[in-house]
Amino acid sequence: MITILQKKTAQAIINIFETGRVLGDYGKVTVIKGDSGHLSYGRSQVTLASGNLYRLIKAYCENQGARYADALSPYLPRMEQPDLNLDHDNSFKSLLNEASIDPVMQSAQDNYLDSEFWNPSVKTASKNNITTSLGITVFYDGNIQGALKKISNKTNDAYGVVSDIGEKIWIKDYVKVRREWLATNSNPALHATVYRMDAFNELIGLDKWDLALPLSVRGVIIDENALNGVYKRLLKLTSPLMRGDDVKEIQQALINRGFSVTADGAFGQDTKDAVIAFQKQHGLSPDGKVGNSTRSVLLI
Repeated sequence: MITILQKKTAQAIINIFETGRVLGDYGKVTVIKGDSGHLSYGRSQVTLASGNLYRLIKAYCENQGARYADALSPYLPRMEQPDLNLDHDNSFKSLLNEASIDPVMQSAQDNYLDSEFWNPSVKTASKNNITTSLGITVFYDGNIQGALKKISNKTNDAYGVVSDIGEKIWIKDYVKVRREWLATNSNPALHATVYRMDAFNELIGLDKWDLALPLSVRGVIIDENALNGVYKRLLKLTSPLMRGDDVKEIQQALINRGFSVTADGAFGQDTKDAVIAFQKQHGLSPDGKVGNSTRSVLLI
């Protein structure tokens, strides 16, 4: 049975796919050209065209403590249609983003994703003899992005069912089938999302079936601190110099990467220069500061 920590890790993986953040981005509003879902919102990007955005906002507005219920309620009929002109309604999109600061909205998103996506994914995985944490995460991703049943059936037809070939082999085959389906889909917007399957292939290759922490997914580190919302301080050149074990950890990582710095625990000009060089090498913003993005790549 999957543990609470494994569930958080599984959901963090999908959060990274959707928003680039371990805990997700409750206020992210996205409209991707060619995306059949149209406007998408929140931690796991529920969409307007699917009706999930309407159902989420309706559930939020029905909560007596919802601070933005009065402002969002007039939009419910348009979301229910759905009115695809909302893709271009900047007032509506700004309101969605602003409402994300309300803890009730964050709770509504968490509860909606659990009831509509996570719980059904666990149930479907069990029916298909999928028991590993990584396997359940793959099913959850299929439910979030869509076409889980279709790809499962294609995998069964091409390679056999789980009970015959074993869960780990079946999941590898499913990921292969789904990657091909995404890469060649008639909807061009899906082509770029093969990164999701590439990330799963990496975890499979590392034998991370139980999602043991820490994990690196698309350059983002998932560990217990990240899952609990604890982030390390931004390291940069200051006066007086920033000092500490966290600085020394970064300096040692730079040394391991071939940069000439001294691991003395003081963030000086030489450390800043090395960070800038590292950032340029890896396509990061070369500001000489070590935040979550630079730290994630540097410490892999």
